Amino acid sequence: MKNFWLTGLILWAWGCAPQPKQPQMPAEILVCGDQTALIVDAARSDSAHLEVVWQWEVKDAMGQIPYDLLPRFRNVDECKFVDEGYRVLITCGAGGVALLDRATRNCMFYAYAPLAHSADLLPNGRIAVALSLHEQGNAIQLYEIGKPDQVLFRDTLYSGHGSVWLDSLRRYYALGFDELREYSLQDWNTSSPKLKRERSWKIPGEGGHDLSAVSNEQLLVTDHEGVYLFDIEKETFTPFEPLMHTPHVKAVNYDPVSGSLVYTKAEEEWWTHHVYCVDPDRVLRFPQIKVYKARTRPLYRCARMP
Repeated sequence: MKNFWLTGLILWAWGCAPQPKQPQMPAEILVCGDQTALIVDAARSDSAHLEVVWQWEVKDAMGQIPYDLLPRFRNVDECKFVDEGYRVLITCGAGGVALLDRATRNCMFYAYAPLAHSADLLPNGRIAVALSLHEQGNAIQLYEIGKPDQVLFRDTLYSGHGSVWLDSLRRYYALGFDELREYSLQDWNTSSPKLKRERSWKIPGEGGHDLSAVSNEQLLVTDHEGVYLFDIEKETFTPFEPLMHTPHVKAVNYDPVSGSLVYTKAEEEWWTHHVYCVDPDRVLRFPQIKVYKARTRPLYRCARMP
């Protein structure tokens, strides 16, 4: 009996003690480039094989997007899981923006936003898009799903590259060339919603490129030279150690609980054929497309479709 209780005490203590972090591959990775967005089963994919579970190409939008706008859907430069993964939001260097239903692959929304570089879904079915270096760009623009190609609000932002909504804070974050901004929602329950600029921060370097959420309190920011973790409450940037000396990171996704890291970096001009996974380590090869960004499902609470 004494040994029984001793064994139980040891097991109890082991259960209460901090356990080693267990590497865990994201269930799915969303990848985009050229005129394609696709989702792979990460655990069943490696350098020699891709387990593709979903794919969309511009030709799939024939009859859903006006014919004269189809050329705007070249060079897909961001793809993002939204609405808890039921929808996929894409932006294109040629200016196309589309919200896709994952189950049917139907286009639920489209717009032309010159040099669209990033977008996110906001409450009440609104979509905020960051526009990069174009004479009609350098801005963030606000749209509504039920009003295709109609700009509801615009604010200037030089070289707009990042677009993230954090539902827990009820704040929208946009990344430009050397600036990170925070916006609140204004007149949101009216037909003329606006984004009110609340705060802005100078980023550590120049060429702000990718913006992603790590949690409800932290964001990851990339620029020409490296990657930084931004603490929203403390308003501080610190080097993100796993990639602190890695230049030209185009997309980064990090799970602080499991330690899983998924990223892309420019290897041939602005694109690559690889998606890098760390902890567990794996390199996925996409020889048929010029990969720009890769995304995992967000860990933070995001906006839902109305």
